[in-house]
Amino acid sequence: MIPQGRPAVNESDIAQLAGVSLSTWRRHHGDDFRVHVPDLLPDSRNRLYDRAQVEAYLAGEPVPALPEGEHLDDLLSAGEVAEVLGISAGTVRAYTTSGHFSPGVTVHGSRLWSRREVLERRDNAPGRGAGGGRRAGEPQGPRKAHAYEGDPRLDIARKALAAAGGAPKGRVAAELAALHGSTPRTWERLLTTAALRHDADGRFGEEREAQA
Repeated sequence: MIPQGRPAVNESDIAQLAGVSLSTWRRHHGDDFRVHVPDLLPDSRNRLYDRAQVEAYLAGEPVPALPEGEHLDDLLSAGEVAEVLGISAGTVRAYTTSGHFSPGVTVHGSRLWSRREVLERRDNAPGRGAGGGRRAGEPQGPRKAHAYEGDPRLDIARKALAAAGGAPKGRVAAELAALHGSTPRTWERLLTTAALRHDADGRFGEEREAQA
């Protein structure tokens, strides 16, 4: 997490502040530095550090503590977002790529999200709240090919299956429910329908090719 309002720097910035090359910094100073200055994103491949802490270390002064508590403008990593939403970091990245979740911001190559938008997503996931449904006396309309025909969640389920990599359907359904609302059971039905439609589309495509 990058605390709100705190500039972050990477190792290249630190080497420049120290007046040495990056390779020299890593070889002669990196190990001792990491003992005294914490990585802001320990679950990320990119190491980022608080600039004020870095400057204190380089000046030979005591490294100040980071602010305590949480703020709505803190920037969270994918792992921290996943913890808040109750899903996996991989799912956070997959839905960001597919457009089902905010793109966040990029800081030194790391994609981050404000605590504010993550909490809003958790508390106001699409599909939650009172739903409509057909009012009594309204015409039923044409019969659907299946229960979820025209439901935008079906496309979400289809993409989730493609990104799941063989993960258990129950776990995928639980993650979708946490991210988009509705119940895990509903998402299991959507995933089943998406899989069946995928199989049917593939079968019909093969039949059309054979007839051509």
